[in-house]
Amino acid sequence: MPGGYGCSASFFFLSDYVYFENSSSNPYLIRRIEELNKTANGNVEAKVVCFYRRRDISSTLIVLADKHAREMEEEMENPEMVDLPEKQKHQLRHRELFLSRQLESLPATHIRGKCSVTLLNETESLKSYLEREDFFFYSLVYDPQQKTLLADKGEIRVGNRYQADITDLLKEGEDDGRDQSKLETKVWEAFNPLVDKQIDQFLVVARSVGTFARALDCSSSVRQPSLHMSAAAASRDITLFHAMDTLHKNVYDISKAISALVPQGGPVLCRDEMEEWSASEANLFEEALEKYGKDFTDIQQDFLPWKSLTSIIEYYYMWKTTDRYVQQKRLKAAEAESKLKQVYIPNYNKPNPNQINVNNVKPGVVNGTGVQAQNAGAGRACESCYTTQSYQWYSWGPPNMQCRLCASCWTYWKKYGGLKMPTRLDGERPGPNRNNLSPHGVPVRNSGSPKFAMKTRQAFYLHTTKLTRIARRLCRDILRPWHAARHPYLPINSAAIKAECTARLPEASENPLLLKQVVRKPLEAVLRYLESHPCPPKPDPAKSLSSSLNSLTPAKFTPVINNGSPTILGKRSYEQHNGMDGNMKKRLLMPSRGTKPKLAAQWEIIPNKSPINSWWIHASSEKEEDELD
Repeated sequence: MPGGYGCSASFFFLSDYVYFENSSSNPYLIRRIEELNKTANGNVEAKVVCFYRRRDISSTLIVLADKHAREMEEEMENPEMVDLPEKQKHQLRHRELFLSRQLESLPATHIRGKCSVTLLNETESLKSYLEREDFFFYSLVYDPQQKTLLADKGEIRVGNRYQADITDLLKEGEDDGRDQSKLETKVWEAFNPLVDKQIDQFLVVARSVGTFARALDCSSSVRQPSLHMSAAAASRDITLFHAMDTLHKNVYDISKAISALVPQGGPVLCRDEMEEWSASEANLFEEALEKYGKDFTDIQQDFLPWKSLTSIIEYYYMWKTTDRYVQQKRLKAAEAESKLKQVYIPNYNKPNPNQINVNNVKPGVVNGTGVQAQNAGAGRACESCYTTQSYQWYSWGPPNMQCRLCASCWTYWKKYGGLKMPTRLDGERPGPNRNNLSPHGVPVRNSGSPKFAMKTRQAFYLHTTKLTRIARRLCRDILRPWHAARHPYLPINSAAIKAECTARLPEASENPLLLKQVVRKPLEAVLRYLESHPCPPKPDPAKSLSSSLNSLTPAKFTPVINNGSPTILGKRSYEQHNGMDGNMKKRLLMPSRGTKPKLAAQWEIIPNKSPINSWWIHASSEKEEDELD
């Protein structure tokens, strides 16, 4: 596929940074190969570490990342980022990645090329990342589950603030005025009065005291049940360090040093981290080391929170001297021998579905401008670089926009996840749930996923013309806005209204309409008025209605009125609860199918006799007229 891949190399090895393609229209995924495994059907799967782009994380975390970048610039005192043009700043954001601890397995056949990912180097120029092809950097670690960003614990401390302050070289014959005792602590005197044989004999005595101390200690007798194990534990470096420190503190007097080894309370017991840890704690440490590697902070937080960081690090370096470490190293080496170390991927030359066939392009909207494309190549520029000449074009963005990219910009989009120039459709940060989004925030359905795929709806608003607003006033008798509002399903003959408005417009221009200024009272004034003028109790419509019906209705016909069950509001019907008293009365007085016409005419007179209904109709008409004016 032209303009689609980062490298022509076909052999991929462990620890390579590669491009993976999971969608023909989305940018490549950037991963690091950890393992290469052959499946049962003969295919090769790559176990990879995930890297995320800026477009893959939420806007809240983007703000944190930008804040971290500004803090690093202030610490480095490097104004280079400020001096960069906006175009280079925009492209530099495409080179930034976020490391994660997440592992996933992907088919090796989806590899599309190699790239390079490195930890951000403070001593390196930012332009150097733009000058090198397929080059990315990272400085933060992203947790997809917790949705957090943290600084990488494996930061290489390079820079001015990590350098030691070197004093000037003393001249010949010049004395050093510093107090050496404050600069260093002497723990051993090389020119002591003892010979090597006497020192070795004292160390043997110290080991013997350590073995005896373990025999007296209950916890040690459980951990080292045999004399051989106790003697081996007493011969560790912690015992030798304590013995030599004791000899130095007693000015190399062996008799005083032996007395210090066995004070009045009993023999001194010295144990290191290897002896202090239990078997279950050791198993937890090995499990954590397998998962996190030498990330001791995560090991402490997730597996051994009751241990200090110093204790964990000290145990790690002692654990590396044990037979247990040697055995695990041999097992891993044997497993590595049986696993694949490289994979050959043939060049992928299938055509991309987003390729545009110039000879078969349907006319439509060009770049969202609303212009119909009579000629497929006329007036359609690249959405990124605005060129009109390219040997191959690719469709990009929502299908209804019919945007396209040239071959060069399409390659840039696939590799770096953005456009060379910022545009209105640049998919920098599409919205939430980015794993299921297209480059422009349109949720897509992954292969085999049952999730519903939604499409973006274009926003619009209705803008009435001046002629339409004038027609509402001049042709009110034809339009009948009150009637149309109560019957929204009835069609309005807009053509006839426009024609009548055009005919009345010359006459109306001589007598302009006077607009009635409506001053609406604030809510507080309305509330005060309602409190001071409570609504008078309404007569029971059911009783008054029944009395009227008894005088007009024959004895055979008795309408049924459902008052509903008693509630906290009293024995009132559903219509009364919802403010529908007047309508209910009118509905009950409508004739049924089996009612005589003469009786129906008598019933229709009843609602007009109610002063409440006539007042309500008059008030509502005035209110609607004021709102329409």
